[in-house]
Amino acid sequence: MFCKLNKFNFSLLALSISTVSMATLAAKSYADDLIISEYIEGSSNNKAIELYNPTNEAVDLSGYQLQFFFNGNSNSGGTISLTGEVDAGATFVVADDDASSEILAKAQQLSTTSFFNGDDAIVLFNQTTIVDSLGQVGVDPGSEWGSGDLSTKDNTLRRNHDGIIADTNPDDAVSLDNWFGFAKDDFSDLGSFNGYVTDPTDPTDPTDPTDPTDPTEPVELICGDSFTAIHTIQGSSDISPLVSETVVVEGIVTSDMQAGLKGFYLQMADSEIDADPNTSEAIFVYTDSQPIAVNMGDRVRLQATVKEYNNLTELADISGSIVCDTQQVLPQVSLISLPVQSTHSLEAYEGMLIGFEQALVVNTVANLGRYGEAQLGSERHYTGTQVANPGADALALEASYDLDRIILDDGATIQNPDVVPYPAPQLSANNSLRAGDSISSITGVLHYSFNEYRVMPTQTVNVIASNSRTTTPELVGTGDVTVASFNVLNYFNGDGQGNGFPTSRGADSFSEFERQQAKIVNALAAMNADVVGLMEIENDGYSDLSAIANLVSALNDATVANRYDYIAASDTTVGTDEIAVGLIYQVDRVLPVGEAKVLNTSNSHLDEQGLPLFDDSKNRPMVTQLFADAATGDEFVVAVNHLKSKGSNCNSVGDPDVGDGQGNCNLTRTRATQAMMPWLAAQYDVNGEQAKVLIIGDLNAYAKEDPVTALTDNGFTELFSHFGISDAYSYVYSGKAGQLDHALVNDALLDNVLNVIDWHINADEPSILDYNQEYKSDTQLVNYYAADAYRSSDHDPMVVELQFTPANQVPVASFTWAINGAQLEVVSTSTDDKQDGLTHQWQFGDGSAATGMSASHAFANNGVYQVTLTVTDAEGESDSLTQTVEVTDIPENAAPTAVIQYINLWFLEVFVSRSVDEDGRIASQSWLFNDGHQSNRRIVLKRAGQANEVQLTVTDNEDATDTASLQF
Repeated sequence: MFCKLNKFNFSLLALSISTVSMATLAAKSYADDLIISEYIEGSSNNKAIELYNPTNEAVDLSGYQLQFFFNGNSNSGGTISLTGEVDAGATFVVADDDASSEILAKAQQLSTTSFFNGDDAIVLFNQTTIVDSLGQVGVDPGSEWGSGDLSTKDNTLRRNHDGIIADTNPDDAVSLDNWFGFAKDDFSDLGSFNGYVTDPTDPTDPTDPTDPTDPTEPVELICGDSFTAIHTIQGSSDISPLVSETVVVEGIVTSDMQAGLKGFYLQMADSEIDADPNTSEAIFVYTDSQPIAVNMGDRVRLQATVKEYNNLTELADISGSIVCDTQQVLPQVSLISLPVQSTHSLEAYEGMLIGFEQALVVNTVANLGRYGEAQLGSERHYTGTQVANPGADALALEASYDLDRIILDDGATIQNPDVVPYPAPQLSANNSLRAGDSISSITGVLHYSFNEYRVMPTQTVNVIASNSRTTTPELVGTGDVTVASFNVLNYFNGDGQGNGFPTSRGADSFSEFERQQAKIVNALAAMNADVVGLMEIENDGYSDLSAIANLVSALNDATVANRYDYIAASDTTVGTDEIAVGLIYQVDRVLPVGEAKVLNTSNSHLDEQGLPLFDDSKNRPMVTQLFADAATGDEFVVAVNHLKSKGSNCNSVGDPDVGDGQGNCNLTRTRATQAMMPWLAAQYDVNGEQAKVLIIGDLNAYAKEDPVTALTDNGFTELFSHFGISDAYSYVYSGKAGQLDHALVNDALLDNVLNVIDWHINADEPSILDYNQEYKSDTQLVNYYAADAYRSSDHDPMVVELQFTPANQVPVASFTWAINGAQLEVVSTSTDDKQDGLTHQWQFGDGSAATGMSASHAFANNGVYQVTLTVTDAEGESDSLTQTVEVTDIPENAAPTAVIQYINLWFLEVFVSRSVDEDGRIASQSWLFNDGHQSNRRIVLKRAGQANEVQLTVTDNEDATDTASLQF
């Protein structure tokens, strides 16, 4: 917390302290340790931090670290271990090693660590104690804290030395009251604080935190001579047993990263490895600014010093090298399976060529555009409290992710590169890598930096788009009304006339605003929802120049003129926050009934102590509106919410993070949802019956957390749970997906809900694809932007489909039948709710069929038959009924009688069939003579003397037979 110190009343100052997971916080009043005295966030890599020692004694920097927390992340993304000493009253400047010469001339320590941008928090540690901070850990402010010259983006900030207060609580809200702002790239006061200027010393080697050593006497390098095995250097623990020793090694180059990491990887040949599975066979060779000409497959011999750099074992200070051979067979790829057994397991593969035994899932791409990295795991990770109860279960689940994580890294050290290689051939607005996509195979070297194990691919990474984009929400599509919830990510429109930028939030310029507007409008147009609840819309009222009016106007321009309108929830603003919730709707689809009603502190129900349950100094007031379906007249209430975030500070109301996974302000959010239920019941009582109510919005609580269960335990149904959608999420944070945005209905509306979905257009996308223009080159501004719905916000929109007209009922098949001898008569008595015409299909069980409401059929034989009627309505719904029909009155068939008439005409013989069938007809005759002659005619003529015996077989129309014989 930054605040001005009243120098006449030191005792009145009190600083709140909260617990964070990264270290133990130690509260301080007037600074009695190092402080951050100057902050430079300039153009390109002109970034530096000035530290000041306000004490009366020199401070040894051993154990001090600067840690950077990028993009609202709660885990450190960059660490600089400080070296040297700061005299009493002196300054110490830490700078990016690629900063301008003016900065470098004033720096005591340089670093290759990725430095901060305006939206990143900075924390100064002494061991595990927080000494000072700038920014708010776990909160992404968009692009900066503050505004204008007094902001953390594109400015230089200098601390007011008249009242030095260290901010030892990086969780609290950011105030820049104790800072002065200066223009970008103003380095004029760097190295000076309160009039004291420190002469710069030689900058510390950014990769070598140890004291300089005397140069090593080079030896003659002879290929094939004895050398120190890499597995001996690595040892079986995290730290090499040979640190600071000079060694000669030989190995095969597996990856040349000198253009990025300023080094290459060297690995033992397969024939040279040891039998210890705990020792790595590879090592990183740091060449710094003196690259060595090597290629993959070269066998290299070199002399260097063993060092540990941020827990990476490496060879540095190279005093000699030689290529012994080229085009060597690369070492075998070691296969790894996630999750690993322990956090130490991957140490045994540090620097080695690795692959994975399974396909991996992308869990976050938050840093893909900025650092060329994505977090992978064996499966999709979900926030603990999304799927498990707060407390031990949720915390254990999240802890397990530490064993199921690897970073896919492009190996570059520059921020915001023009080319990010994932997915191949490169990332762009139309070729995105999304969380939920799969990586079918990776081959690369295992690196360690910034407290994470990373795989640096040596081959093209095969990405499978298993979580591909969709152009519209995939709804059932038969509902009467759709209601959406959409966080529009600080939609601020300046003065409403193209000026007034930058505002306190949102776009920094009108150009950025146009890009933001285009994406949000295209998302809204694709959703085509009848009612939309908005979060993070500028709270500037409802005039024609307001943000909500601007958004509706742009949406109408992009769709149909005057299709949408907005609800004016008050005469001015809603609450005192800079952002508010809002409602827009399609005027020909739904009709507002009465005025909007707003839940705030003044009209909230009270707790047992008489205090309002709803605190609008923390939560945004809830805006509600009764709507009527224009087609059916059915009425329903939409209640839009945006509750206090987990990264906010609620210590002032006794609501800190209690460490159960629910974050800060959990009690504040829970009390708010407890206030909603009785308030809605009182406001929307219809003749003693509860109105149909839909609660939507960003509750800033995951599915198993107290604010949600407070509603579900008291008559509301969470719709994703109701429909069995176990993998619901609307937000991805620190590699974990979860559902901050919810839809809940009361019992009165539940039967009208047809469907609910999250439309995953934002949370899974790289943030580099959003509307922002800062830190992007001209190439990136073109390649990474499209005026489409994807990455229009950081939350996914949610859509609920309601149906008020009765749902189509499946028809009911039924029929009567009567049998008379062989004759069957059937008549359908089937029913259908809409009586809009049924089709009938009959199956009689003997292979015969018929259509129509009634039918007749003659059976050929007695027997038991299964007669089936299938009816189908106009909507394609069908039903079948089968009944058993027994036929018994058909007389038994009598066999025919075969009769032969023989006529001898001397040289000619005549054979005539005189066969008869009393109850039918003769269907066929078959003659067989003993000379082999055959015939199927009734009369047969033969030359005399050819045969002397004949057999006649006759068959009637029901397949009965008889046979007669004759000798002649």
